[in-house]
Amino acid sequence: MHGQEVYFCNDETLVKAQQQCMEIQYDFNHTRPSDMEGRQALMKRIFASVGKECYIEPPLRANWGKNTHLGDYVYVNFNLTLVDDTEVHIGDYVMIGPNVTIATGGHPVLPELRRKFGQFNLPVRIEAGVWIGAHSVVLPGVTIGENSVIGAGSVVTKDIPANVVAFGNPCKVIREIGEYDKQYFARGRRIDPALLHSDVV
Repeated sequence: MHGQEVYFCNDETLVKAQQQCMEIQYDFNHTRPSDMEGRQALMKRIFASVGKECYIEPPLRANWGKNTHLGDYVYVNFNLTLVDDTEVHIGDYVMIGPNVTIATGGHPVLPELRRKFGQFNLPVRIEAGVWIGAHSVVLPGVTIGENSVIGAGSVVTKDIPANVVAFGNPCKVIREIGEYDKQYFARGRRIDPALLHSDVV
């Protein structure tokens, strides 16, 4: 699974192991909104690592969960899909909007291999401070650089550098994050300077 070569994903041992991971996700997705302690405990069983004060809004769907690493202060809105057949690394202060898919798994174009359930996996890395907008898809092997913003509805097929705004299908860099963003938060709406000096984290 982690060798970045084609293998056959219908192996009986893999299927049984995956089912065990999904059982824990089922419990997480059926927690009550008030049971934050229970959710945190289940997240630590689902994922390879979980940093400080991470929040995931159910429902969550992951092929494995145990191949995904969460940094500190990660926020995930509802309906995250993780096709995490190999490693996904999500950095500190990452924000993920609703209905986002992060996929490490793909299938060969050659139909003969697909008929045999051929699959390959390439790791995904989302660096610290990234914001991924709603309904975006991040494809296998992609790295999204620190602090970058991926606009809603994007399909990220290639690496995105740090400190840029990118969107589209396929996702492309539109501009760098810079002086404008220190003054305006959206469509000419000014940032209150006091917000930049507040103690809220």
